[in-house]
Amino acid sequence: MRFKDYYEVLGVPRDASADAIKKAFRQLARKYHPDVSKAPDAEARMKEINEANAVLSDPERRVAYDQLLARGARGGQEFEPPPGWDAGFEFSGRGFSDADAADFSDFFAELFGRMGGAAGARGAGSRAQPGGFRARGEDHHAKIMLGIEDAFLGARRQVSLRAPELDAQGRVVLQTRTLDVQIPKGVREGQLIRLAGQGSPGAGGAPAGDLFLEVHFEPHPRFSVHGRDVRMELPVAPWEAALGAIVPVRLPHGGTLKVRIPAGAQGGQSLRVRAEGIPGDPPGDLELVVRVVLPKADTPHARELYETMAREMPFDPRA
Repeated sequence: MRFKDYYEVLGVPRDASADAIKKAFRQLARKYHPDVSKAPDAEARMKEINEANAVLSDPERRVAYDQLLARGARGGQEFEPPPGWDAGFEFSGRGFSDADAADFSDFFAELFGRMGGAAGARGAGSRAQPGGFRARGEDHHAKIMLGIEDAFLGARRQVSLRAPELDAQGRVVLQTRTLDVQIPKGVREGQLIRLAGQGSPGAGGAPAGDLFLEVHFEPHPRFSVHGRDVRMELPVAPWEAALGAIVPVRLPHGGTLKVRIPAGAQGGQSLRVRAEGIPGDPPGDLELVVRVVLPKADTPHARELYETMAREMPFDPRA
C-alpha cells in the first residue's frame, strides 16, 4: 500500500485553513467532474479529490492524518500504519458506512474505515417535545492501548484523549482530557468499554452521549494475544528438549507456572496449557512454542563436549 498525500491532491499547504481546503476542493471538482471534464482520467481524479476532501475537511480525520505526516510518511512511499498510530484520538459518532468507504481507496479504508463510529455504539436520537427540541448527544469513540497484564488482573488507568476542534481562524487544534477508567479483568482485543455520559452533550435537556473505548494491546516482547489465548516462545536447553524436563514459565501477570517439556521435543513444537490464558468464561489457553537454544562453544571444555557429540552421536539433521 502506498501513502497518499491528500494535501498534494488538493494542492494546498499543510497548514491550510478549513476555508482554503473547501475552496480548493470546489475548484478541482468543477475542473474534473466527469459531466464537465474531457480529461480521460477525470473520473479517477474526481474520486481521488473526493477522498482527499473527506479526510482534510473533517477536523477529526485531518488531525489523525497529520500525525502520520509528522512521523515522516510521504506520498508515494510504501506504507503500513504503525501499530496503535491512532490510539488516543477521540472521534464523534460521524462515520463512513461500508458503502461510502467502498468508493475510496484501500489506503483510506485501512486508516479511516472504522474511525468515527464503534460497533455497538449508538447514534444521536431526537424527538420533539412541547417545550422544544431535544436530542441525545452523539456517542464518541477512541482506541486505547493497554498492557497484556491488564487483561489478566484488571486495572484502573488514567487515559488521555485528544479531540480536535476548529479555532477562530478555522485551523485544527487539539484539546486533551484525562479520564479515570476501570479496566475489567478478562478484557479482550477489540472489546468496547462504555463510559456513560462521556460523549457529546445533549440538546434541550436530553442526556449526553456515551464514550466507547476500543481496547488494543501494546506489543509485548514475550507474549502475543490471539482472542483469549496467549502465545509465547519457550527457550529450552538441548538436554531439556531431548530428555524432558520441568521448567518454570513466567506469566504475563507476574506469576510462575511449572511446565513439563516432553522428551524429544523439537524446536517449533507447540505445548498448550489449558485455562492459563486471558481469564473469561471459558478462559483462554497458554500456547508455548519451543525454541531450542544451544550453548556457545566458547571455552575449550565446551568445544570438547560438542566434538564428543559429533563423534559419538550418529545424527544428521538434514536427513
